Amino acid sequence: MRMRLLHPFKTSVGTITDKDFILVEVKSKSGLSGWAETVSDAIPIYHEETVKTNWHMLKDILIPKLMETELKHPEDVSKAFKDLRGNYNAKAALDGAIWDLYAKENGISLTKAIGGIKDKIEVGVSVGIQKSEQELLQKIEGFVTKGYKRIKVKIKPGWDMNILKAIRKEFPVIPLMADANCAYTINDIPYLKQLDEFNLMMVEQPLSYDDLIDHARLQKELNTPICLDECIHTVEDVRKAIEIGSGKIINLKIGRVGGITESLKIHELCEENKIPMWCGGMLEAGIGRAHNIAITSLANFTLPGDTAPSSHYWKEDIITPEVTMKDGYIKVPTGLGIGFEPNMEKIEDLMLYSETFHNYE
Repeated sequence: MRMRLLHPFKTSVGTITDKDFILVEVKSKSGLSGWAETVSDAIPIYHEETVKTNWHMLKDILIPKLMETELKHPEDVSKAFKDLRGNYNAKAALDGAIWDLYAKENGISLTKAIGGIKDKIEVGVSVGIQKSEQELLQKIEGFVTKGYKRIKVKIKPGWDMNILKAIRKEFPVIPLMADANCAYTINDIPYLKQLDEFNLMMVEQPLSYDDLIDHARLQKELNTPICLDECIHTVEDVRKAIEIGSGKIINLKIGRVGGITESLKIHELCEENKIPMWCGGMLEAGIGRAHNIAITSLANFTLPGDTAPSSHYWKEDIITPEVTMKDGYIKVPTGLGIGFEPNMEKIEDLMLYSETFHNYE
């Protein structure tokens, strides 16, 4: 699939104009379908997976493995893949589609199937790097007016402290966080200490995408909580991060950690250790967004996530109804599975190519 974003999204590592992804449908003997998306980019700017490597893994390795696996519960998907290293995005797409199908076959919502308790979730918004400071401030004003519960701004060297200072001058009390997308190094500790001046909710992944050690060193020097993102792939990563003090907050992305099953393990561990969580975004279309809404309904997702409504990203989404927001909240759907219907006409229109795999007995 390929969808054109309403507005280019720029971070410290690149600019995305079109969102390429794989839409996965898993159909049962009864004719019900479970749906999910991959979240990798066309090039490896967030992590090493790409849309093309996802396709290879799904077609040549994961789907054949799944075909020979007896599934009694969605948790069996991750068990089947446990000896296959990495490739978390590709694994998550099959895991998520099976969870959606499982909920539908049991006549319940995905939220209920995974133990969610909320009927609505708080919505934050992520603001990319803009052409000018004034343009950024105007965008933030618009988002504040719309009722978003938290504003996240992307930062990088040269677009950081002065920008945060300008935001705080204009908006002294809004819930504000900064996302560095790994743009700094441990040598920047003296410079990054300036973050404490801006009363931020957190700074997200300031150091390398594969680091826990240096984040622990940095957190000792900062009052501002560090939120870990790119370096968290498994519940073991979270355990180690908690043990050495790499950060105080976890951003969970279902695709980044290999699916809903691993997400539930991470949620349980964070809840036990009183580590706040929120759900990050990967510019998902409607089906991926629906999965994010369900996971955010869990009790320990106590901070507003990046699950903005469909109209923030797309002229038209691929689900019916589209995801909407009211007064900074998204209602958690109660319908079967993800609670949204795929818009097949729109999906066919945006599809680049497809392949079907059969498992006849």
